[in-house]
Amino acid sequence: MSDIEGVYEDLEADVSLEEFREAVEEKVEQMGGLADEETAAMLIAHEVGESEVGGIADIEPGMEEAKFVAKVTSIGEVRTFERDGEDEDGRVVNVEVADETGAVRAAFWDDHAEAAIEELEEGQVLRIKGRPKEGFSGVEISVDQVEPDPDTEIEVQVTDTHTVEALSLGLSNVNLVGLVLDTGSVRTFDRDDGSEGKVSNLTLGDSTGRVRVTLWDEQADLATEIESNTTVEVIDGYVKERDGSLELHVGNRGAVEEVDEDVEYVPESTPIEAVEIGQTVDIAGVVRSADPKRTFDRDDGSEGQVRNIRVQDATGDIRVALWGEKADHDIGPGDEVALGDVEIQDGWQDDLEASAGWQSTITVLESESATADESEASGSSDENAGLSAFAGSDGSDGASETASGGTETDDEAATANPDGTDDPTNGEELEFTGVVVQAGNPVVLDDGETTMSVETDADVGLGEELTARGVVRDGRLEANDVF
Repeated sequence: MSDIEGVYEDLEADVSLEEFREAVEEKVEQMGGLADEETAAMLIAHEVGESEVGGIADIEPGMEEAKFVAKVTSIGEVRTFERDGEDEDGRVVNVEVADETGAVRAAFWDDHAEAAIEELEEGQVLRIKGRPKEGFSGVEISVDQVEPDPDTEIEVQVTDTHTVEALSLGLSNVNLVGLVLDTGSVRTFDRDDGSEGKVSNLTLGDSTGRVRVTLWDEQADLATEIESNTTVEVIDGYVKERDGSLELHVGNRGAVEEVDEDVEYVPESTPIEAVEIGQTVDIAGVVRSADPKRTFDRDDGSEGQVRNIRVQDATGDIRVALWGEKADHDIGPGDEVALGDVEIQDGWQDDLEASAGWQSTITVLESESATADESEASGSSDENAGLSAFAGSDGSDGASETASGGTETDDEAATANPDGTDDPTNGEELEFTGVVVQAGNPVVLDDGETTMSVETDADVGLGEELTARGVVRDGRLEANDVF
């Protein structure tokens, strides 16, 4: 066995022995006899090993070369361009490829571009060697060599429309349909060339999760034109990373359009009683109170603003500070809200507080009470109506929980008198005053210390303060009067 063959056997790379021999001979010639075949073989083996990557996620712009295997997910159109000093136009085709670790745009030039249009198909697996660089939408690969690899399987779904869950770093040409959960204001900035740019943000959700969408320049104004709870489609977006989270970006080549589709977004919230200082969590509940917006002066002389609201779910309540443009949200008592990515902090008098900053999402949910009323009229009862539909992620189904964290079923809800005396017994007359935290069947009132399930035909709304008077039966107040 020759020295070249010995080094080749230890090489863990997809290169033929013949290709390896040719590379070694070229290296010997380059070094002018300063290295023998074994030394040259070891140098080539090191270079080949350096270019092999474990997956697309390992590709970086600073690498001289990268070799990887990936599946074709989309094929662009041929574009022609003029080269300086040459009569013949150049040609390029952008091909999106992906593996289980991520996705990247591969640029096929000239002869490779013609072959890409004539021979490539979506779903085909390729073995690619190319030069990584920083492109418009992240890392791109300028392809030097490519060949089909029909024997390798890559678990990547080829689809025209992505879901939030399917997004991965480096993915481009992304089409995604989602529900607008939150919108932001348009901000301007100065570019290095002296021009002014614009940027804004949306947050979209679908059945698999939510994602922050960054809109640039011509697209930025859409954030002020599209309303929350509207269904839109992002066209030709690209995925980047910010602060450890994936974002979907839309530039001048992309678009965001309203579409007539039903998209379900169900927030997976953490029960308020379970949050801890230092966590960044999602919470959901009913707004019990909302303070006026306040302005203040920052240390740098700029003006800031904040607004405090108190949100309650079936396990407890918490004050939420809405900072900056979040303070402009039209939220009032009785609104059902989902708050995403809020930071739990130490608040006033050692009470926990949630802080909603620029990265947070504020979604006003459609009230479930109308659905509950329809169910009651048809003789059925929806246990997930109202507050309990999003009270927590612990699987509770219609349970009403006290603000102090104790869990009880609706039939066994706390029925303590407002003055703190013992629970009333069956047949006892009772008057109870509280805020409506569930408007379904039954109505649930909360006085800040206890909750009361009330049987009534009265038309009530979330957040209303009312008094129910009647007789207690099996833990519920059968109300004769509600006012």
